[in-house]
Amino acid sequence: MTARVRTASSAVRTPTSTFRGDQRPMTLIRTGLMLLFLLATLSSSGAGEADLRGIIAKFATAKGFSEIGAVVHELAAAGDPAVERPLAALADGNLYVRKADSLVFVGKEAGESVQLSDPLSGEASGDAAKDGITKIKVNNTLRRVIRDALGTLTLGAKDPAVRVAAADTMFKTPDAANIGPLDTAIASEIVASVKALLEQARAASVLVSDRPEADKLAAIALIGARGDRDAVSLLTSIEANSTDAVKQAATTAIANINSTLAFWDAGQNIWYGISLGSVLLLAAIGLAITFGVMGVINMAHGEMVMLGAYTTFVVQQVIRTSFPGLFDWSLVIALPLAFLVAALVGLIIERGVIRFLYGRPLETLLATWGVSLILQQAVRSIFGPTNQEVGNPSWMSGSFNLGQLAITWNRLWILVFALAAFGILLYVMKRTPWGLQMRAVTANRRMAASMGIRTPWVDALTFALGSGIAGIAGVALSQIDNVSPNLGRGYIIDSFMVVVFGGVGNLWGTLVGAFSLGIVNKFLEPYAGAVLGKIVVLVLIILFIQKRPRGLFALKGRAVEA
Repeated sequence: MTARVRTASSAVRTPTSTFRGDQRPMTLIRTGLMLLFLLATLSSSGAGEADLRGIIAKFATAKGFSEIGAVVHELAAAGDPAVERPLAALADGNLYVRKADSLVFVGKEAGESVQLSDPLSGEASGDAAKDGITKIKVNNTLRRVIRDALGTLTLGAKDPAVRVAAADTMFKTPDAANIGPLDTAIASEIVASVKALLEQARAASVLVSDRPEADKLAAIALIGARGDRDAVSLLTSIEANSTDAVKQAATTAIANINSTLAFWDAGQNIWYGISLGSVLLLAAIGLAITFGVMGVINMAHGEMVMLGAYTTFVVQQVIRTSFPGLFDWSLVIALPLAFLVAALVGLIIERGVIRFLYGRPLETLLATWGVSLILQQAVRSIFGPTNQEVGNPSWMSGSFNLGQLAITWNRLWILVFALAAFGILLYVMKRTPWGLQMRAVTANRRMAASMGIRTPWVDALTFALGSGIAGIAGVALSQIDNVSPNLGRGYIIDSFMVVVFGGVGNLWGTLVGAFSLGIVNKFLEPYAGAVLGKIVVLVLIILFIQKRPRGLFALKGRAVEA
């Protein structure tokens, strides 16, 4: 400012200036006005902080929880985000009064002393002995008052997500005192979705106020349009504590919401069924090849899934210790490795055991059951019998709402992955020379061999393919289930049911069977329970197979050759 005044003065003294006598007074007036404006700005900001400190100082003289609550309301009414720090400290029991001078500080216990800091700026203010300070006590009622006050403060936050959280808090804990701040926030809100939530929060506060009946009826209509379980909870309390028109309106709104929620509940069950179906599809799609196409009852199929999950665990351990920045890519890295590990083990099993047992399904069942026990014990010896931690990458964490449907990202990505794996396998089977050879061997082994197809290696590579797909299923299942030596055991029976129900050897039947059984399971669980629901599904499949022994989509294969 001084530099500007000097510059102006030097300009006035310039010999070439014609209106020298006129410019000096104008320059001085401008400079004076600027100084006055600066002083006014500084004094107003200083007064604002002084006012806040004056309110905070009242904590030192407040007697009882009611007076402390009055100070909290006064701080919140100031509308300054700076008061969030002392209010949060008070809620946590970290606000103290120094006995020597009755000043209020935020404190943090450190042994026999307490580290003090300024309640507004947060600057360190030295230490104090515990007997030299007094903690401002709070109870649960006062904590709720503080929480509501903090919610009021966040109504003016720049981040829309913070304003949404504040509106949600006020909706769930309505208070007539919130109506004024909400009116102000609604008037200034420019984001339509946030504004709607603020209006719903205001309606909730109106219902617990002494506003006229017409206002409460309008509030019930607005909350009824929200149509979720939080709205039902609020309206139920209003219904119980109201009479006449308000009670009747609340009852009608609750009935309408419940009918809508019943529709969404059915949709939620369908989503859960699709989610379970995607898991069953991943677990069964490899079995559809080894059992459906090759006619081998592979009881070690679940252990191929387990090996894929443990491969994911090993990859994540290496990334955590050596390349932590690549954790979000851990599943992408684990997918090909899990396929190779499971496929290699499957190839060894086929060449070492299965190839001697073709045409003897009972013996393949017993042999692969023994192999499964060996693999489980090997994993226990290497990794231990306890569950291993496999983390979710950031892009598979969390959830989102679609209407009243709650959808988790990990389940959604598993569904996408299952459909992608199905599409790739279908392409390999239908559009590649190897797929053609595989189908030729399945349809007529002797004719395929006479055409020059090396049927033993087709068998080996087909078994390896089915095992490898089970391995990548393990990568997906590691995100939603415990990674343990018993991981695959929980999916082997369900996988066989899917393959048999859909049609032995038919990939499309496996797809339809997986999603059908998943949805039926989820609709039966609320009524019959998880275990009894599976028993009912098994009985239904047995009855279905009695009518259609070859499943939904019959396919001629080695298992039905003449």
